[in-house]
Amino acid sequence: MAHTFRNATLVVAALAVILPLAACSSSTTVTATLGEWSIVLDKDSVPAGSVTFDVTNDGPNDLHEFVVVKTDLAPGDLPVDETGKVDEEGAGLTFIGEIEELEVGDSASATFDLDAGNYALICNIVDTADGATEAHYVLGMRLAFTVE
Repeated sequence: MAHTFRNATLVVAALAVILPLAACSSSTTVTATLGEWSIVLDKDSVPAGSVTFDVTNDGPNDLHEFVVVKTDLAPGDLPVDETGKVDEEGAGLTFIGEIEELEVGDSASATFDLDAGNYALICNIVDTADGATEAHYVLGMRLAFTVE
């Protein structure tokens, strides 16, 4: 009987170590839908830690990307060049990562380790087709996101 009690104690002790580690390794998932000219999320804030963005380009016409930057600037106040493209490494920004160039109808996922703070989620594509310049960021593809 003492042997069984000791084995049960060892199992409980092992679970006390393993369960918190398993909880720390989970990722919060955010679903993002890109379209002309918006980014729509299923949540606007998440806890700090591992965050997975599941991103779909709903189009209907244009290629889009999904860029994550940490910043205390308002999403509409990011530094841009003469074409309207955001300087992803400009003053007041920390580039976190991106999902590049999703064709209409395509989906992709990326996971980032995010500290608490303010973020901007943007599409930073500048399209110069037909002689016109379409900076997706300037056209409204930007959104505030909070990590708590």
